[in-house]
Amino acid sequence: MKTLFKSLGFIIILLMVIAGVRIYNAFEAPSIRVNNGSSTFLYIKTGSSFQDVLKELENQKLIQDKPGFIRTATIMKYKENIRPGRYQITDRMSNRQLVKLLRSGSQTPVKFTFNNLRTTGQLIAEMAAEFEPDSSSISSALFDSIILDSLGLDSISAGVIFIPNTYDIFWNITSANLIKRMVKEYNTFWSAERREKAKKLNLTLKQVSILASIVEQETQKKDEKPVIAGVYLNRLNKGWRLEADPTLVYASDNFSINRVLNIHKEIDSPFNTYKNFGLPPGPICLPSISSIDAVLNADGHDYMYFCARDDMSGYHVFASNYAEHQLNARRFQQALNRRGIRK
Repeated sequence: MKTLFKSLGFIIILLMVIAGVRIYNAFEAPSIRVNNGSSTFLYIKTGSSFQDVLKELENQKLIQDKPGFIRTATIMKYKENIRPGRYQITDRMSNRQLVKLLRSGSQTPVKFTFNNLRTTGQLIAEMAAEFEPDSSSISSALFDSIILDSLGLDSISAGVIFIPNTYDIFWNITSANLIKRMVKEYNTFWSAERREKAKKLNLTLKQVSILASIVEQETQKKDEKPVIAGVYLNRLNKGWRLEADPTLVYASDNFSINRVLNIHKEIDSPFNTYKNFGLPPGPICLPSISSIDAVLNADGHDYMYFCARDDMSGYHVFASNYAEHQLNARRFQQALNRRGIRK
């Protein structure tokens, strides 16, 4: 009898050990494998069910112990607490660590950077590629008349809201909140100091950004941006047409143009600054912070003209009178001809 009890006791202990090992393996043992790296991202869409999450984990081949993960999720009540988002999954996580992360909603934000974009449509496409909302819903949120009216903007000038930079934004942000975030960043950027500088130039914030977009397309040389901005301000102040070649490129909707010709000056568009006085109705690109600040801190001088240098360095030569400018322009045209750049 004693031998029987001892045997039963041993069996019970063995079963308890086995059960303990299984519980440990289900909860604490490394159960997540990330191929080709130490971490990856799991995207859980808004409205996902537990089965959707499980399917995504399986599609990425992340979980090695499916029953253990399901058991852990059940015990930790994750099935009733699905939270959408972008989660960083590291190699050799345990099921408990994974469920704890997903249940907490502690997602990793997207570092969203944008610059050198020509149109608002390009930015919307980039946003749709980086975040959960699609381009249609982002467009609808951006062109909301209430938001635009509050900023003194319209559908043509809406792009000035976006200040090129790097932003930490949660992947599952709604379209409305994404635009609200950009408006918040816009208002933060336009500090009291910048607003005062715009006022002294007798320009609205929108007008500063539109002029900055022209400066942006004229040069990539930060040190001469304030000089070029000064030329355009001189023209505005004297009531001249801006006659900015980049506006013709924008009006033509052909950004591959390397040489602006007389035919381009005949384009019928409100963006054609050879035909129309004043600033165009909206930006011709999303201007960088350096271009905006170049307008706000434009150089004071008497230059009315400028032309690209014939050494093709990307810099420009400036002139105060038309005769001098013609000489500079002829040198540059000859340089283009020598290089076979005809259009």
